[in-house]
Amino acid sequence: MSDVITSGPVGTASGPDTTALPAYAEIPRIKVTLAREGVAPGYLFLSPQSMLEPEAPHGPQFVDDQGRLVWFRPIPQGQYATNVRVQEYRGEPVITWWQGSATNTGVGKGAVYIADRGYRVIATVEAGGEHGVDLHEAILTEEGTAIVVSYQVVPYDLTSIGGAADAMTLDSVIEEVDVETGEVLFHWSGLEHIPLNESNMPAQLRPELPYDHLHVNAVGIDTDGDLVLTARSSSALYKIDRRTGEVIWKLGSGHSTFVLDVGVRCNWQHDGQPVGGDVYRIFDNGANDFFEGFESRVVWVRADAGTGVATHVRQITHPEHLSSIAEGNAQELPGGNTLVGWGRAGRISEFSPEGELLFDAETPSGPGWTTYRVFRQEWEGRPDAPPEALFDGERVHAVWNGATGVDRWRLLAGLSEDALRPVATVEWDGLDTAIALPEGVPARVVRVEALDADGKVMETSPAQPIGA
Repeated sequence: MSDVITSGPVGTASGPDTTALPAYAEIPRIKVTLAREGVAPGYLFLSPQSMLEPEAPHGPQFVDDQGRLVWFRPIPQGQYATNVRVQEYRGEPVITWWQGSATNTGVGKGAVYIADRGYRVIATVEAGGEHGVDLHEAILTEEGTAIVVSYQVVPYDLTSIGGAADAMTLDSVIEEVDVETGEVLFHWSGLEHIPLNESNMPAQLRPELPYDHLHVNAVGIDTDGDLVLTARSSSALYKIDRRTGEVIWKLGSGHSTFVLDVGVRCNWQHDGQPVGGDVYRIFDNGANDFFEGFESRVVWVRADAGTGVATHVRQITHPEHLSSIAEGNAQELPGGNTLVGWGRAGRISEFSPEGELLFDAETPSGPGWTTYRVFRQEWEGRPDAPPEALFDGERVHAVWNGATGVDRWRLLAGLSEDALRPVATVEWDGLDTAIALPEGVPARVVRVEALDADGKVMETSPAQPIGA
């Protein structure tokens, strides 16, 4: 069985390595445990992965509210994918994801890929110089640029915080890159703008690794066009001028520009995003790999530059008091719901505006399995290649990887391609839907037809010989 996705260059872009589509049952996916009325429309975009089981299928995917796979792009063993989401490029909806190598300390080196509705890679985003794009962030802008994070290893004197004079350090670099040309339009260095002593991470904690004083894991574009960075190692958000790189304010840590009111302080957070009105939504982990802490939450904070005070607006916690030591994100959905990916806690949840739990799912179980972020978004995809009809000796599998809008599959069978007739119709049940060949039906050739909700044929597979 082959992957239906192809690569198509735009400018200097080229598609990433892929591998053959594995058996449907082997692809790790979520287990839905709760789905109530009121869940927002759209698919769930995610990328389950485990560095402890690299031989298992990995890659970006999206699923429906039953956890059934609609699209999966397998990637080679040893590579990983994050940040799978729908964005817009050149006025058209696209799927974007990061793909590359990664370490168990959350450092990635790879590129960002942009695919169209047919799942063809139409552009690739890389960082400036020889440095790869990190796994944490990739935002496409209306200007045709991408904002990415790049972790860059540089020698640095850490004696001011008790480290070595010749230590290796991870510099959290933010770049804005022209997607079409690859030109770097903006470059920001964390080591240049944030003093070492603002980090909450001791320099002596992991001396065998490059010191990571910020670990920027998210970038948001504020309402005024400037950037908001989330730094896990300093438990802070930073607003920076998008033209000059100047730090406008700091929210959190022991060096906050704002006085932190009750309920504002966050610990080891992810995904700080502006939501308007000087309010910022943050996934507050409350803990990390080395320092156990509190239950995780999504918190909304108002940072009032006029009064110099940051105040607590509201928050969401899981009824089971989940604590995620790493990863995690939140997304505000049309209608007011909030989707939460709980990172290492291994859960995905959706809450109503009143905080009621409407949807809950477990990410794949097993050693080290997690998904960095989750997004709920609407998407219409149609692969260029037609569906396939594959026979396993007992059943015919209707396979159409990435096709949305398929309601049912109709199976045609006969002794020859010219003598095919409908023999069964079943509801769509994932990108690989099995159809039993009715007993007593003489069949040497089969094909399948994808039907939409009105019963119209969307696409037909080639005829497939199945033997006597």
